[in-house]
Amino acid sequence: MADNLNIYQKLIEVRKKVPYLQKENAGEQYKYVSSSQVLANVREEMDKQGLLLIPKVVGKNVIGDTVEKTNKYNEMKHTTTYFTELTMEFTWVNAEKPDETIECPWYGQGVDIAGEKGVGKALTYAEKYFLLKFFNIATDKDDPDSFQSKIGSDNSESGWTVTEQMVAEIFDLAKRKGISTKGIKETILKQFKKPEVKNLTEIEYNKLKKNLGKLPDKQGGQQV
Repeated sequence: MADNLNIYQKLIEVRKKVPYLQKENAGEQYKYVSSSQVLANVREEMDKQGLLLIPKVVGKNVIGDTVEKTNKYNEMKHTTTYFTELTMEFTWVNAEKPDETIECPWYGQGVDIAGEKGVGKALTYAEKYFLLKFFNIATDKDDPDSFQSKIGSDNSESGWTVTEQMVAEIFDLAKRKGISTKGIKETILKQFKKPEVKNLTEIEYNKLKKNLGKLPDKQGGQQV
């Protein structure tokens, strides 16, 4: 756990670890960030910092809407959709100093046809969006690189620097995969619209290195 940090400083450390989340889950018409994806990315740092998040339901409202519809057998069916609203309170607790707490009022909603899952859906919705908004986690675009460009892709402004050793690591890795110097430069230009490895942002550099690492050795010039 992080010693000598107050609850606000610990929460800032969590926020630093998750600047964005890529929308990995596909719905019928759009991509989205799931609740499990948010928790998976935030919980590890919460545990490291010794932070507990306690949810509390302080109010509820359930509305049922019944619709009559004829099915393909010309039978009249009644379908009731339940809309559940929860007024909530999320409380951050510093486990090392339990008297340090932060209470945050919140709201959640869930829609369910059967009715029994409405509360669960509302709780999941509330927790997911509370974490996203509390930590200012961006999910605007499907491509995380677009977030990097939004906050400033100029390396001199962001404080990120690709060192000579890091450049060498990329070319050494590419060589083991059978990719020429020309090939890696063409890949960088095509994927990131950058002329050299040294011009890459932190996200772009890590993405390139990860993609290269996935390739088997000696690909005979295969591009990333």
